Amino acid sequence: MKNRKLKNSELGRKSAEEATEAARTPLILILDNIRSLNNIGSVFRTADAFLIEKIYLCGITATPPHKDIHKTALGATDSVAWEYRNDAVDLVQELTQKGVEVHAIEQAEGATYLNDYKPSLKTKTAFVLGNEVKGVQQQVIAEAGKVIEIPQEGAKHSLNIAVTTGVVCWDFYQKLTAEKGQ
Repeated sequence: MKNRKLKNSELGRKSAEEATEAARTPLILILDNIRSLNNIGSVFRTADAFLIEKIYLCGITATPPHKDIHKTALGATDSVAWEYRNDAVDLVQELTQKGVEVHAIEQAEGATYLNDYKPSLKTKTAFVLGNEVKGVQQQVIAEAGKVIEIPQEGAKHSLNIAVTTGVVCWDFYQKLTAEKGQ
């Protein structure tokens, strides 16, 4: 049979325990006031796929355990480190002081297009992803080192946060892998 669909047992994926112990991609995701529990769960699943180091859930962003987060995370809340923080601005300042390059994923003056963004192997990076309606808070943008924008050609002005997370995590992962020469 040509192009037979693989069974889950044939994928060679890590167990939850192995994923928890695996070397992590030096990327942190900061969710700034995300309303949708399904979006939160989807971000966890994407973070699991790319072995993202940690997710910070800030402001009104709900935290596990919750049945609607679990519905889309499919267990990824057990394999990805996460922490709740009340204030994203304070978190961005703290991470910046620790040497983490924090970038807001947003449409803003002076933004760097994602295709022009080059991550560094020498520094840990954090991406801030914002509210489904209001985006990343202006005060968080002001504290971030850089703003990264996903180029878009259509009539709509934004992507869903779960889709955005998938795009930026894949881009970061493949650029970092290419930089490592793998």
